[in-house]
Amino acid sequence: MPQHVDSLFPEDQPGTENGARRSTGILPSQTIRSMIGLREIDGDVAVDDSQIQPASLDLRLGPVAYRVRASFLPGPQSRVQSKIDMFGMHEIDLSRGAVLERGCVYIVPLLENLALDKAVSGLANPKSSAGRLDIFTRLITDYADTFDKVPKGYGGPLYAEISPGTFSVLVRTGTRLNQLRLRRGNPRYFDGPVRQLHEREGLVGSESGDADISGGVAFTADLVGPGDGKPIGYRANKHAGLIDFDRPAHYDWTEFWEPIYPKRNASLILDPGDFYILVSKESVAVPPDYAAEMRAYDTLVGEFRVHYAGFFDPGFGHAEAGGDGARAVLEVRSHDVPFVLEDGQTVGRLLYERLTETPDLLYGPSIGSTYQRQGLMLGKQFKQAD
Repeated sequence: MPQHVDSLFPEDQPGTENGARRSTGILPSQTIRSMIGLREIDGDVAVDDSQIQPASLDLRLGPVAYRVRASFLPGPQSRVQSKIDMFGMHEIDLSRGAVLERGCVYIVPLLENLALDKAVSGLANPKSSAGRLDIFTRLITDYADTFDKVPKGYGGPLYAEISPGTFSVLVRTGTRLNQLRLRRGNPRYFDGPVRQLHEREGLVGSESGDADISGGVAFTADLVGPGDGKPIGYRANKHAGLIDFDRPAHYDWTEFWEPIYPKRNASLILDPGDFYILVSKESVAVPPDYAAEMRAYDTLVGEFRVHYAGFFDPGFGHAEAGGDGARAVLEVRSHDVPFVLEDGQTVGRLLYERLTETPDLLYGPSIGSTYQRQGLMLGKQFKQAD
Protein backbone atom coordinates (compact mmCIF):
# COMPACT_ATOMS: atom_id res chain seq x y z
CA MET A 1 0.00 0.00 0.00
CA PRO A 2 1.52 3.39 -0.98
CA GLN A 3 2.32 5.68 1.90
CA HIS A 4 0.56 9.01 2.21
CA VAL A 5 2.92 11.97 1.69
CA ASP A 6 1.91 15.54 2.56
CA SER A 7 2.38 17.79 -0.45
CA LEU A 8 3.07 21.50 -0.44
CA PHE A 9 -0.52 22.15 -1.51
CA PRO A 10 -2.55 19.26 -0.08
CA GLU A 11 -5.84 18.62 -1.78
CA ASP A 12 -8.67 20.34 0.03
CA GLN A 13 -10.95 17.87 1.72
CA PRO A 14 -14.70 18.55 1.93
CA GLY A 15 -15.29 21.51 4.18
CA THR A 16 -11.71 22.87 4.10
CA GLU A 17 -12.47 25.97 2.09
CA ASN A 18 -13.21 29.48 3.35
CA GLY A 19 -10.48 29.54 5.95
CA ALA A 20 -10.91 26.07 7.47
CA ARG A 21 -7.79 24.35 8.77
CA ARG A 22 -5.41 22.11 6.87
CA SER A 23 -3.34 19.44 8.52
CA THR A 24 0.08 20.69 7.39
CA GLY A 25 1.66 23.99 6.51
CA ILE A 26 2.85 27.30 7.95
CA LEU A 27 1.02 28.42 11.08
CA PRO A 28 -0.90 31.71 10.77
CA SER A 29 -1.17 34.64 13.17
CA GLN A 30 -4.21 33.34 15.05
CA THR A 31 -2.52 30.00 15.75
CA ILE A 32 0.61 31.79 16.97
CA ARG A 33 -1.60 33.84 19.29
CA SER A 34 -3.19 30.63 20.64
CA MET A 35 0.23 29.09 21.21
CA ILE A 36 1.19 32.13 23.27
CA GLY A 37 -1.96 31.69 25.33
CA LEU A 38 -1.10 28.02 25.88
CA ARG A 39 2.49 29.00 26.78
CA GLU A 40 3.90 26.93 23.94
CA ILE A 41 5.52 30.28 23.13
CA ASP A 42 6.48 32.08 26.32
CA GLY A 43 8.81 34.81 27.41
CA ASP A 44 10.84 36.17 30.30
CA VAL A 45 8.85 39.31 29.49
CA ALA A 46 5.29 38.68 28.25
CA VAL A 47 5.07 38.23 24.49
CA ASP A 48 3.60 41.39 22.97
CA ASP A 49 0.75 41.12 20.45
CA SER A 50 2.67 43.51 18.18
CA GLN A 51 5.26 40.77 17.69
CA ILE A 52 2.72 38.62 15.84
CA GLN A 53 3.00 38.92 12.06
CA PRO A 54 0.73 37.21 9.48
CA ALA A 55 2.89 34.07 9.40
CA SER A 56 5.73 34.66 11.84
CA LEU A 57 6.70 35.97 15.27
CA ASP A 58 9.22 38.75 15.86
CA LEU A 59 11.85 37.72 18.42
CA ARG A 60 13.29 40.14 21.00
CA LEU A 61 16.80 40.56 22.35
CA GLY A 62 17.19 39.91 26.05
CA PRO A 63 19.05 42.12 28.55
CA VAL A 64 22.55 40.65 28.01
CA ALA A 65 24.85 40.13 25.03
CA TYR A 66 28.03 38.05 25.05
CA ARG A 67 30.95 38.99 22.85
CA VAL A 68 32.43 35.69 21.68
CA ARG A 69 35.64 34.76 19.92
CA ALA A 70 33.95 33.02 17.00
CA SER A 71 30.66 31.80 15.63
CA PHE A 72 29.67 28.36 16.85
CA LEU A 73 26.99 25.70 17.00
CA PRO A 74 26.49 23.82 20.28
CA GLY A 75 26.19 20.39 18.64
CA PRO A 76 23.88 17.55 19.71
CA GLN A 77 25.55 17.10 23.12
CA SER A 78 25.71 20.70 24.37
CA ARG A 79 23.65 23.68 25.41
CA VAL A 80 24.37 27.12 24.00
CA GLN A 81 25.25 28.51 27.43
CA SER A 82 28.07 25.97 27.84
CA LYS A 83 29.62 27.22 24.58
CA ILE A 84 29.22 30.83 25.72
CA ASP A 85 31.10 29.92 28.90
CA MET A 86 33.82 28.37 26.74
CA PHE A 87 34.19 31.05 24.04
CA GLY A 88 32.80 34.17 25.68
CA MET A 89 35.04 37.26 26.02
CA HIS A 90 32.88 39.72 27.94
CA GLU A 91 29.28 40.46 28.87
CA ILE A 92 27.39 43.53 27.64
CA ASP A 93 24.38 45.11 29.35
CA LEU A 94 21.63 45.81 26.78
CA SER A 95 19.07 47.14 29.26
CA ARG A 96 20.02 50.75 28.53
CA GLY A 97 21.25 50.15 24.99
CA ALA A 98 24.70 49.14 23.81
CA VAL A 99 26.73 49.20 20.61
CA LEU A 100 27.43 46.00 18.67
CA GLU A 101 30.59 46.67 16.68
CA ARG A 102 30.87 45.67 13.05
CA GLY A 103 33.08 42.66 12.43
CA CYS A 104 32.44 41.21 15.89
CA VAL A 105 30.32 38.20 16.88
CA TYR A 106 27.77 38.32 19.70
CA ILE A 107 25.40 35.80 21.26
CA VAL A 108 22.22 37.18 22.83
CA PRO A 109 19.71 35.07 24.79
CA LEU A 110 16.27 36.03 23.49
CA LEU A 111 13.28 36.88 25.65
CA GLU A 112 11.22 34.09 24.06
CA ASN A 113 11.36 30.38 24.82
CA LEU A 114 9.46 27.48 23.27
CA ALA A 115 7.59 24.33 24.27
CA LEU A 116 6.49 23.07 20.86
CA ASP A 117 4.10 20.27 20.03
CA LYS A 118 5.85 17.21 18.59
CA ALA A 119 4.48 17.96 15.11
CA VAL A 120 5.60 21.62 15.04
CA SER A 121 9.02 22.86 13.91
CA GLY A 122 10.42 26.31 13.20
CA LEU A 123 12.56 28.28 10.77
CA ALA A 124 14.08 31.70 11.45
CA ASN A 125 15.32 34.56 9.29
CA PRO A 126 16.53 38.11 9.88
CA LYS A 127 13.88 40.81 9.65
CA SER A 128 14.10 42.97 6.54
CA SER A 129 15.17 45.98 8.60
CA ALA A 130 18.16 43.96 9.89
CA GLY A 131 19.11 42.51 6.51
CA ARG A 132 19.15 45.94 4.88
CA LEU A 133 21.76 47.05 7.42
CA ASP A 134 23.93 43.99 6.69
CA ILE A 135 23.37 42.60 10.18
CA PHE A 136 24.05 38.90 9.93
CA THR A 137 21.82 37.31 12.56
CA ARG A 138 20.96 33.64 13.02
CA LEU A 139 18.88 31.69 15.50
CA ILE A 140 20.47 29.00 17.69
CA THR A 141 18.80 26.43 19.93
CA ASP A 142 20.28 24.08 22.49
CA TYR A 143 21.77 20.89 20.97
CA ALA A 144 21.59 22.38 17.45
CA ASP A 145 23.84 21.32 14.61
CA THR A 146 22.32 23.83 12.16
CA PHE A 147 21.48 27.52 12.35
CA ASP A 148 17.98 28.98 12.02
CA LYS A 149 16.12 25.68 12.44
CA VAL A 150 14.01 24.68 15.44
CA PRO A 151 13.42 20.91 15.55
CA LYS A 152 9.99 19.39 16.03
CA GLY A 153 8.86 19.37 19.63
CA TYR A 154 11.70 21.64 20.81
CA GLY A 155 11.43 22.90 24.34
CA GLY A 156 13.92 25.43 25.64
CA PRO A 157 15.54 28.83 25.19
CA LEU A 158 16.39 30.67 21.99
CA TYR A 159 19.55 32.61 21.17
CA ALA A 160 20.55 35.01 18.42
CA GLU A 161 24.02 35.10 16.92
CA ILE A 162 24.61 38.65 15.68
CA SER A 163 27.48 39.93 13.56
CA PRO A 164 27.12 43.43 12.04
CA GLY A 165 28.88 43.39 8.69
CA THR A 166 28.95 47.02 7.56
CA PHE A 167 27.59 49.36 10.24
CA SER A 168 28.02 49.31 14.00
CA VAL A 169 24.52 49.32 15.50
CA LEU A 170 22.94 50.39 18.76
CA VAL A 171 20.46 47.84 20.12
CA ARG A 172 18.70 47.28 23.43
CA THR A 173 16.54 44.82 25.32
CA GLY A 174 13.47 44.25 23.17
CA THR A 175 15.08 45.09 19.81
CA ARG A 176 13.71 42.77 17.12
CA LEU A 177 16.31 41.55 14.65
CA ASN A 178 14.95 38.18 13.57
CA GLN A 179 11.67 36.36 13.19
CA LEU A 180 10.41 32.82 13.62
CA ARG A 181 8.09 30.97 11.25
CA LEU A 182 6.39 27.83 12.56
CA ARG A 183 5.28 24.82 10.54
CA ARG A 184 3.11 21.81 11.28
CA GLY A 185 4.09 18.59 9.52
CA ASN A 186 6.49 18.09 6.62
CA PRO A 187 4.81 19.34 3.44
CA ARG A 188 6.86 18.59 0.33
CA TYR A 189 7.57 21.10 -2.41
CA PHE A 190 6.46 20.51 -6.03
CA ASP A 191 6.72 22.88 -9.00
CA GLY A 192 3.42 21.83 -10.63
CA PRO A 193 1.09 23.33 -7.99
CA VAL A 194 3.23 26.49 -7.92
CA ARG A 195 2.76 26.92 -11.67
CA GLN A 196 -1.00 26.56 -11.21
CA LEU A 197 -0.93 29.10 -8.40
CA HIS A 198 1.02 31.50 -10.60
CA GLU A 199 -1.53 31.12 -13.39
CA ARG A 200 -4.32 32.04 -10.96
CA GLU A 201 -2.60 34.71 -8.90
CA GLY A 202 0.37 36.07 -10.87
CA LEU A 203 3.07 35.39 -8.28
CA VAL A 204 5.64 37.44 -10.18
CA GLY A 205 5.13 40.10 -12.82
CA SER A 206 6.06 39.64 -16.46
CA GLU A 207 8.80 42.30 -16.46
CA SER A 208 11.43 39.74 -17.50
CA GLY A 209 9.18 37.50 -19.63
CA ASP A 210 7.48 34.24 -18.77
CA ALA A 211 7.87 33.05 -15.21
CA ASP A 212 10.72 30.60 -14.64
CA ILE A 213 9.45 28.03 -12.13
CA SER A 214 11.96 25.30 -11.36
CA GLY A 215 12.72 24.62 -7.74
CA GLY A 216 10.93 27.87 -6.92
CA VAL A 217 9.87 31.02 -8.75
CA ALA A 218 12.88 32.82 -10.24
CA PHE A 219 13.46 36.53 -9.90
CA THR A 220 16.13 38.66 -11.55
CA ALA A 221 18.16 41.80 -10.88
CA ASP A 222 17.04 45.16 -12.26
CA LEU A 223 20.11 47.12 -13.36
CA VAL A 224 18.26 49.38 -15.82
CA GLY A 225 15.57 50.97 -13.66
CA PRO A 226 12.60 52.98 -14.89
CA GLY A 227 14.78 55.40 -16.88
CA ASP A 228 13.98 58.44 -14.75
CA GLY A 229 17.55 59.21 -13.72
CA LYS A 230 17.15 57.68 -10.27
CA PRO A 231 19.55 55.12 -8.78
CA ILE A 232 19.22 51.41 -9.52
CA GLY A 233 20.91 50.55 -6.24
CA TYR A 234 23.10 51.65 -3.34
CA ARG A 235 26.57 50.69 -2.11
CA ALA A 236 27.23 51.03 1.61
CA ASN A 237 29.88 53.57 2.64
CA LYS A 238 32.77 52.09 4.57
CA HIS A 239 33.54 53.53 8.01
CA ALA A 240 30.14 55.22 8.31
CA GLY A 241 28.68 56.31 11.63
CA LEU A 242 26.66 54.47 14.24
CA ILE A 243 23.03 53.48 13.54
CA ASP A 244 20.41 53.15 16.26
CA PHE A 245 18.41 50.21 14.98
CA ASP A 246 15.18 51.37 16.65
CA ARG A 247 15.12 54.96 15.26
CA PRO A 248 12.98 54.94 12.08
CA ALA A 249 13.31 57.65 9.42
CA HIS A 250 16.11 59.30 11.39
CA TYR A 251 19.30 59.20 9.33
CA ASP A 252 20.35 61.06 6.18
CA TRP A 253 20.95 58.21 3.76
CA THR A 254 23.73 60.08 1.93
CA GLU A 255 25.97 59.73 5.00
CA PHE A 256 25.77 55.94 4.77
CA TRP A 257 25.17 55.04 1.12
CA GLU A 258 26.53 55.79 -2.33
CA PRO A 259 23.90 55.71 -5.11
CA ILE A 260 24.51 53.47 -8.12
CA TYR A 261 23.21 54.66 -11.49
CA PRO A 262 22.54 52.53 -14.56
CA LYS A 263 25.37 51.96 -17.04
CA ARG A 264 25.14 51.56 -20.78
CA ASN A 265 26.02 47.88 -20.58
CA ALA A 266 23.41 47.34 -17.81
CA SER A 267 25.84 45.53 -15.54
CA LEU A 268 27.48 45.98 -12.15
CA ILE A 269 30.77 44.58 -10.86
CA LEU A 270 30.31 43.43 -7.28
CA ASP A 271 33.44 44.08 -5.24
CA PRO A 272 34.26 41.54 -2.52
CA GLY A 273 33.60 42.96 0.92
CA ASP A 274 31.16 45.63 -0.31
CA PHE A 275 27.48 45.56 0.56
CA TYR A 276 24.80 46.50 -1.97
CA ILE A 277 21.07 47.16 -1.98
CA LEU A 278 19.46 46.30 -5.31
CA VAL A 279 15.94 45.41 -6.41
CA SER A 280 14.27 42.69 -8.44
CA LYS A 281 13.07 43.35 -11.95
CA GLU A 282 9.86 41.45 -11.21
CA SER A 283 7.07 42.52 -8.91
CA VAL A 284 6.16 39.87 -6.34
CA ALA A 285 2.78 38.94 -4.84
CA VAL A 286 1.98 36.50 -2.04
CA PRO A 287 -1.68 35.33 -1.84
CA PRO A 288 -3.36 35.66 1.59
CA ASP A 289 -3.25 31.96 2.39
CA TYR A 290 0.37 31.43 1.35
CA ALA A 291 3.78 32.47 2.58
CA ALA A 292 7.02 32.69 0.62
CA GLU A 293 10.69 32.41 1.40
CA MET A 294 13.62 33.61 -0.66
CA ARG A 295 15.93 30.65 -1.16
CA ALA A 296 19.34 31.07 0.48
CA TYR A 297 22.65 31.67 -1.26
CA ASP A 298 23.09 29.34 -4.23
CA THR A 299 26.52 28.85 -5.86
CA LEU A 300 24.79 27.75 -9.06
CA VAL A 301 23.89 31.38 -9.86
CA GLY A 302 27.22 32.93 -8.87
CA GLU A 303 29.64 33.54 -6.03
CA PHE A 304 27.49 36.03 -4.18
CA ARG A 305 24.83 36.08 -1.53
CA VAL A 306 21.64 37.83 -2.56
CA HIS A 307 19.71 38.13 0.69
CA TYR A 308 19.70 37.96 4.43
CA ALA A 309 15.98 38.53 5.08
CA GLY A 310 14.03 35.85 3.27
CA PHE A 311 10.43 35.79 4.56
CA PHE A 312 7.56 37.22 2.52
CA ASP A 313 4.33 37.33 4.49
CA PRO A 314 0.79 36.57 3.28
CA GLY A 315 -0.53 39.61 1.44
CA PHE A 316 2.86 41.02 0.43
CA GLY A 317 2.31 42.85 -2.86
CA HIS A 318 -1.17 41.32 -3.18
CA ALA A 319 -4.23 43.35 -4.17
CA GLU A 320 -6.32 41.88 -1.35
CA ALA A 321 -3.94 43.50 1.14
CA GLY A 322 -3.71 46.84 -0.66
CA GLY A 323 -0.71 45.94 -2.79
CA ASP A 324 -0.20 46.11 -6.53
CA GLY A 325 2.92 44.00 -6.76
CA ALA A 326 6.03 44.90 -4.76
CA ARG A 327 9.63 44.45 -5.79
CA ALA A 328 11.91 42.22 -3.78
CA VAL A 329 14.77 44.23 -2.32
CA LEU A 330 18.07 42.37 -2.66
CA GLU A 331 20.81 42.56 -0.03
CA VAL A 332 23.88 41.56 -2.00
CA ARG A 333 27.43 40.71 -0.97
CA SER A 334 30.01 39.09 -3.26
CA HIS A 335 32.21 36.24 -1.98
CA ASP A 336 36.00 36.19 -2.41
CA VAL A 337 36.19 37.42 -6.02
CA PRO A 338 34.68 40.29 -8.05
CA PHE A 339 31.53 39.18 -9.84
CA VAL A 340 29.79 40.73 -12.86
CA LEU A 341 26.04 40.97 -12.31
CA GLU A 342 23.95 41.76 -15.41
CA ASP A 343 20.47 43.11 -15.86
CA GLY A 344 17.87 40.35 -15.96
CA GLN A 345 20.23 37.78 -14.45
CA THR A 346 18.57 35.26 -12.17
CA VAL A 347 19.65 35.94 -8.60
CA GLY A 348 17.31 33.81 -6.54
CA ARG A 349 14.07 31.89 -6.23
CA LEU A 350 10.97 32.17 -4.09
CA LEU A 351 9.53 29.09 -2.45
CA TYR A 352 5.78 29.30 -1.78
CA GLU A 353 4.08 27.30 0.96
CA ARG A 354 0.47 27.16 2.01
CA LEU A 355 -0.68 28.12 5.48
CA THR A 356 -2.81 25.81 7.57
CA GLU A 357 -5.49 28.51 7.29
CA THR A 358 -5.80 32.11 6.11
CA PRO A 359 -4.33 34.44 8.77
CA ASP A 360 -6.38 37.04 10.58
CA LEU A 361 -3.63 39.56 9.74
CA LEU A 362 -2.30 40.40 6.28
CA TYR A 363 0.90 42.20 5.36
CA GLY A 364 0.24 45.90 4.90
CA PRO A 365 0.11 49.37 6.50
CA SER A 366 -2.74 48.38 8.83
CA ILE A 367 -0.33 46.26 10.91
CA GLY A 368 2.66 48.58 10.52
CA SER A 369 4.27 46.79 7.57
CA THR A 370 6.96 49.02 6.11
CA TYR A 371 7.57 47.74 2.60
CA GLN A 372 4.18 47.18 0.91
CA ARG A 373 4.20 48.60 -2.67
CA GLN A 374 7.99 48.99 -2.40
CA GLY A 375 10.48 49.51 -5.16
CA LEU A 376 14.15 50.15 -4.47
CA MET A 377 14.14 51.08 -0.80
CA LEU A 378 16.67 51.40 1.99
CA GLY A 379 15.96 50.25 5.54
CA LYS A 380 13.40 52.00 7.68
CA GLN A 381 16.11 53.78 9.72
CA PHE A 382 16.81 56.19 6.83
CA LYS A 383 14.94 59.18 5.52
CA GLN A 384 14.03 57.82 2.13
CA ALA A 385 15.62 59.23 -1.01
CA ASP A 386 13.40 61.38 -3.23
